[in-house]
Amino acid sequence: MPLFGNTFSPKKTPPRKSASLSNLHNLDRSSRQVELGLDYGTPSMNLAGQSLKFENGQWIAETGISGAVDRREAQRLRRRNQQLEEENNLLRLKVDILLDMLSETTAESHLMEKELEELKSVGRRRK
Repeated sequence: MPLFGNTFSPKKTPPRKSASLSNLHNLDRSSRQVELGLDYGTPSMNLAGQSLKFENGQWIAETGISGAVDRREAQRLRRRNQQLEEENNLLRLKVDILLDMLSETTAESHLMEKELEELKSVGRRRK
């Protein structure tokens, strides 16, 4: 029994030789390209009866007239959303300014109250 060693040390198992289940590595380049294909086309899907395709990083409706109407509606909603975000930022800025003004006025009021108390105490001492 070793004093500082590990008493249980099993032998390391040799690595397994993995056999590929696919025979695609046996194909030449042209048949592999035909089999796998490099041109997958644009991804598309159908949601609630509306066909969509993915182009230039955005999902675009493939349907004809209703798709154009939906696209115009989406653009209008995006513009309205942008306007509301800008208005929200402006209102937040106004609230911050008003809070700063309130804190400044409160500080001035406290200073005036303190000065008034000091003047009253000086006036009482003189009497």
